[in-house]
Amino acid sequence: MGLKPLGRFTGSLAQRVYGSLKEAILSLTFAPGDILRKTEICAALGVSRSPVAEAVARLQAENLVTVVPQAGTYVARLSMREVREGAFLREALELAAIEVVAQKITEPQLVELRRNLRVQAAHIADHDFAGFYQTDAEMHELILSYTGFKRLSLLAESAWVHVNRARRLILPSPGRVEQTLEEHKTILMALEARDPAAARAAVQVHLGQLLTLLEPIATAQPNLFDAD
Repeated sequence: MGLKPLGRFTGSLAQRVYGSLKEAILSLTFAPGDILRKTEICAALGVSRSPVAEAVARLQAENLVTVVPQAGTYVARLSMREVREGAFLREALELAAIEVVAQKITEPQLVELRRNLRVQAAHIADHDFAGFYQTDAEMHELILSYTGFKRLSLLAESAWVHVNRARRLILPSPGRVEQTLEEHKTILMALEARDPAAARAAVQVHLGQLLTLLEPIATAQPNLFDAD
């Protein structure tokens, strides 16, 4: 079914089932609109129905699955309304964060970001979109962590959950990963210069690409999206 083994996740059995299912949904391994058959999930993960039901209830609360009585459980379709809201919240957090970080970033932190960008370039060379996506996310998490605010990454992740699936539709677009890397390099250059205004502008340009690129995809593939 494309589910990651439970050993890749931590927590109780239900939490690990939740982690495996959520990863499959966010990565589009389970596409918007796909039916989730609990018996198949139980067989694939080697668990009983109880932890699967608990995991599905949690995913339903996050609007990642839709449970239709007497019909079944489905992966929720993407919602442009939720994507726009998530993008707005994430941009507000990241713009505030980058200004703080630009004023106090340390050389070891810059080294960490440079190393991350080198790995991004390697993923591009290998045509590894999943690897690039993960390293891209890690770069943003690093920058947020440099603020010193421990809850910021959790807030950003919560705001970004519906955007994460949508972004997976964009990265395979011709030239998009290469352009994303260039945008990341511009952010890094502004941080190296310790220039808060330039860093803010670079992040704003970078995050602003999302909706510009996603709107045509929503029009071209309406089966993946709810009619908001």
